[in-house]
Amino acid sequence: MHILLPPSETKRSGGGNAFQLDSLAHHESLQQTRIRVRDALVELSGDAEASAKVLKLGVKNQDERLHNLALGTSGAMPAIDQYTGVLYDALDAPSLDAAARRWLGKHALIHAAAFGPVGALDRIPAYRLGAAVTVPGLPPLRRVWADAVTAALAQHSAPFILDLRSEAYVALGPVPVTAGAARVRVVTSGEDGQVRALNHFNKAAKGVLARTLAEQRPAVRSVRGLLRWAAESGVALEPGPAGELLLHV
Repeated sequence: MHILLPPSETKRSGGGNAFQLDSLAHHESLQQTRIRVRDALVELSGDAEASAKVLKLGVKNQDERLHNLALGTSGAMPAIDQYTGVLYDALDAPSLDAAARRWLGKHALIHAAAFGPVGALDRIPAYRLGAAVTVPGLPPLRRVWADAVTAALAQHSAPFILDLRSEAYVALGPVPVTAGAARVRVVTSGEDGQVRALNHFNKAAKGVLARTLAEQRPAVRSVRGLLRWAAESGVALEPGPAGELLLHV
């Protein structure tokens, strides 16, 4: 099984050695696209006024464009530690033991708008770019990334992909139709018995699910296997509409 995680807008600064673009997962298939996006992002970020508008920067975070200008020299840290925010606070990767972190490194990919899918333990720098941004000099990111990412995912040997990404990031790289896959939708049941999708608790629930998988490290190869593990582990996961699993909170 592989898990596809979304990134987060908020990130940590710092890290160890300088970022190396060619150290990321799927280097051979995605490197040219990564260079294309990086170069356009660096050029944009050299213009304070234009980057503030395109990257949707306000007064308090306008200096985030400087992260983009330093992509060739800035320090990097494991992607699973780089991101902060609701999902990553719930996952709390820094507190996981070594075995759980190794499992994430082998089984989890984080889909960054700037780099495409990267391994959970791939070292990346802080950057500023969201899925909905159109960088001057590039087509919309969906057109830049989608085919290349889908092809890269098709090269994975995992028999099953659990997709925890938001719709915006799914558009940047749909899971190949040849792969066994399921998307997770977080829901709750109201007093009237109706099942409703959740927004506020959506990211936190996905973070907890990813942490539980890393801690228990089940040998899952299909939707059926995942549902069996969930039932045994007290995770309220059930089949939903075609291609979906419903995570109840």
